[in-house]
Amino acid sequence: MAEHALWLDAPGRVSLHEVEVAGPGPDEVLVRTLYTGVSRGTEALVFRGGVPESQRAGMRAPFQEGEFPAPVKYGYLNVGVVEEGPAALAGRPVFCLYPHQTRFVVPASAVTPVPEGTPPERAVLGGTVETAVNALWDAAPLVGDRIAVVGGGMVGCCVAALLAGFPGVRVQLVDPLPARAAVADALGVPWVPPEEAAEGCDLVVHTSATEAGLARSLELLGPEGEVVEMSWYGDRPVRVPLGEAFHPGRLTIRSSQVGMVSAARRTRRTFGDRIALALRLLADPRYDALVTSEGAFAELPADLPRILADGGEPSGLLHRVTY
Repeated sequence: MAEHALWLDAPGRVSLHEVEVAGPGPDEVLVRTLYTGVSRGTEALVFRGGVPESQRAGMRAPFQEGEFPAPVKYGYLNVGVVEEGPAALAGRPVFCLYPHQTRFVVPASAVTPVPEGTPPERAVLGGTVETAVNALWDAAPLVGDRIAVVGGGMVGCCVAALLAGFPGVRVQLVDPLPARAAVADALGVPWVPPEEAAEGCDLVVHTSATEAGLARSLELLGPEGEVVEMSWYGDRPVRVPLGEAFHPGRLTIRSSQVGMVSAARRTRRTFGDRIALALRLLADPRYDALVTSEGAFAELPADLPRILADGGEPSGLLHRVTY
């Protein structure tokens, strides 16, 4: 079958390519895409050609074609319906870590059914909520903790939404954009600008991918507090302020890595467990607030520069692509 896929032809330049899709073999599925999502953080880095050479292997998406910086077919938020495959999956909506493409064939093990109660159009957030789940497995917040999430992008908002359900937790979403106030309200957490954030935190989750955000995260900690660093800076050098209270306060900075399940959970949880949990959590309609724009697949080459280029739509969150 002749289908179409989005390719980054060169940094800052994308187009739709015709691709051939063979019929599925044994234990494979043919999926017709319903929705994909544009992950503004990671896909912006790919779009501008900013994946460091040392990280190009680790940054590969599961079904990526081509090599960084370009030409490359990239993306990983895809919800479609199984048109051919095992009887247990045929006709079902599924989530897959597949790029922006009209139809595709993958092993049946690479798709996760979208559970009843989670609309397929919301399930496109599955990969982002999965990232947030893993971050909280890493962070292991406790009942009654004082927590700040610094950075109100897609990942930060998903982390804040999950934390809003923890008993007794004081959580604040810290971001300089006033537009985040409405999103935070929909998620059930307070928004505060960085200069007004409450200090003395036990835990800060940093997702802003900025030096200023990391510095403010450290300032918000109380004694022996911890920053869980989720930001991916790509090829940008980052200065970390390790003076002032860092040593006397016995502060900690720890990374959370989306590609690997938390060590504390690794013996009893799999990647499949994590995405299945994320899709169940997306039954919650609060997450609709994270979809801030939508456009047709045919318009994606024109939409992406506006969405991902420097200076483009800084207040936007998920851009959902319809097929």
